[in-house]
Amino acid sequence: MTSSFIIRVPATSANIGPGFDVVGLSLSLYLTLTVTIGETSTLPVITYSGEGADEVPLDPYRNLMTRVALYVLRCNGHRTFPPDLSIHCHNQIPFGRGLGSSGAAVIAGVLLGDSLGKLNLSRERMLDYALMVERHPDNVTAALVGGFVGSYLRELDPQATEAAQVPLSEVLPEYPPDAGEDWGLSPPVPPLGIGHYVRFKWNSSIKAVAIIPRFELSTAKARAVLPESYSRKDLVFNMQRLAVLTTALGQTPPDSELIFEAMKDRVHQPYRKTLIPGLPAVTSLITPASHPGLLGICLSGAGPTILALATHNFDSIAGKIQEIFQQEQIEVDWKILEVAGGSTVDS
Repeated sequence: MTSSFIIRVPATSANIGPGFDVVGLSLSLYLTLTVTIGETSTLPVITYSGEGADEVPLDPYRNLMTRVALYVLRCNGHRTFPPDLSIHCHNQIPFGRGLGSSGAAVIAGVLLGDSLGKLNLSRERMLDYALMVERHPDNVTAALVGGFVGSYLRELDPQATEAAQVPLSEVLPEYPPDAGEDWGLSPPVPPLGIGHYVRFKWNSSIKAVAIIPRFELSTAKARAVLPESYSRKDLVFNMQRLAVLTTALGQTPPDSELIFEAMKDRVHQPYRKTLIPGLPAVTSLITPASHPGLLGICLSGAGPTILALATHNFDSIAGKIQEIFQQEQIEVDWKILEVAGGSTVDS
């Protein structure tokens, strides 16, 4: 007898201008897992379609999603996957473009482990597991709960702090080719309450135009160009705008002049412009005055995707950004995305 369920996790955009490592937005591209138990196999059988299908490892001990699921299972007394497990993944989220592909895989893995083990973990506890793998809360929180979300890592007591800072290599070790069922049986269990979040209001008339360059930019490379410290002036600049932005995007009608200024940033975007040709021109030449309907423009996460928030005139806005990138000999794709709900598991 077979049983099945479907896991659906949205793409995300982090930072949204001034909210570096603080805010995230869930978007209507999805990683979807169709999970079936009861089809004869020794190891889990993984198949994959869509974005990244030729890049993703299908070995369950190398695939990020199933490694996260096994981590959750083993932390809760389950040695391995249930027998006769097959997983088909269909992915709409481009890799390495700043749209939360790795965060979606981590959340999918947590939900998969919770479902396979019948653990009934709370959302808050699921977030703890995700944060042991993906150490920044903005993407994984938005992917899990959906909407426009602010999050932070709580200051823990010394013992819990030490537990939360276990190297990733110990949380998700690379399984050697000869690893048996007993290898890596006792992973570090996450402390309680690592991350906390709040959902902000979002005006439903606002869509996200995602302009996606046809090149990848790793988060590690994008972080490497950031400075170790910032001036007080630049930090105050960002905090002032973030304080306004989190309310302004929920107001009716949205105030384009207010939001455009509130989406400016001095913490990460100025330092990443060398990695994304065309970014300075995009953020300076396209305004609500030149393109009515536009509210604001920012990098999506670490980039290279550009996110333009708008209420109308989407084709014109995307076309102008595409033109700027073409002047730099960069081809792009673009999509109009809705702000999505959180992750779901349906039988």
